[in-house]
Amino acid sequence: MSSYLLLSFWQEIIELKDFFIWPTLAGLTVGILAPLIGSVIVIRRLSFIADTLSHFSLAGITFGVLLAEILSKTILAGFSPLLMGIIFSVAGTFLIEKLRGFYKNYKELSMPIVMSFGAALTGIFIALSHGSSSNMTDSLLFGSIFSVKFPDFIVVSIMAIGIFVFAGFYKRKIVSLCFDETFARVSGIKVRGLQLAITVILAIFISTTMQMFGVLLISALMIVPVASSILIGKSFKNTITIAVVFSEVSIILGIYFSYAFSLPSGSLIVIINILILVAVMIINHFAKLQKKKDIQETTPVVIQPNTIETDTSITITTLDLENISSDKKDEKNLQ
Repeated sequence: MSSYLLLSFWQEIIELKDFFIWPTLAGLTVGILAPLIGSVIVIRRLSFIADTLSHFSLAGITFGVLLAEILSKTILAGFSPLLMGIIFSVAGTFLIEKLRGFYKNYKELSMPIVMSFGAALTGIFIALSHGSSSNMTDSLLFGSIFSVKFPDFIVVSIMAIGIFVFAGFYKRKIVSLCFDETFARVSGIKVRGLQLAITVILAIFISTTMQMFGVLLISALMIVPVASSILIGKSFKNTITIAVVFSEVSIILGIYFSYAFSLPSGSLIVIINILILVAVMIINHFAKLQKKKDIQETTPVVIQPNTIETDTSITITTLDLENISSDKKDEKNLQ
């Protein structure tokens, strides 16, 4: 049965190449970009920002639908709601940065505030558009990679080129910012500007790929492969490479199973990523147990003296007590 489905799948790709080729190429491109951006987000401990911007971008798209409805009988008819999604997402990055300035010791508060604001705006814009944006909102929540057409692939390709150029040009500065912000500042790197640029790129990426993977799932595509690769990666470069491999595998399998079982592609891609993470955790756990066992077998057993707490700040061990006892015995023998 599985071989028949696989054969049928490849036959469909050949016969309906225009239907399959652009979603597949766009998915593979995003499969490289998502872990690349996600690795920076994870190391900077900003994993929650992807969810925040996706929700705020959804508010922009619903507002775009409302705006398109208002402009439908004017010269601006045909206005794309996705444009408002990008504008809102980028605006959300500036709003987050502004709020972070108000909470010096609780900077993470800015993200749930902006997310709540975005969710509230989404509900209002849907109500004002008399439900005309509800269908689009439902499709954007979980996405569909098969809705990608040639123009969408062009947009994704242009975005990918821009991100690769930015990453290549600022590679050293980004790595320095990720691992040692203080050193980056001392080195003369404009930390605030670079961090804002990375967040804006994240916002554009989320808005552009939301149609493919959905508001609720796009952040998982960036975070989960990186979470898996961190457990086995030996270096920053190695971690990103492994994350890209996991991401691409999940996208290819997600497209196949989506076709075979008529299930949402975005949901399947994320589930496969989660399964990969669980498998890596299990393998990593047993590898650590085996390594610990090997060390115990090769290392000679050394009896460590037990530590005994005293009423003072000084601690003594059982070995110390044995030495004291033996000294007292020697004194008695001398007497």
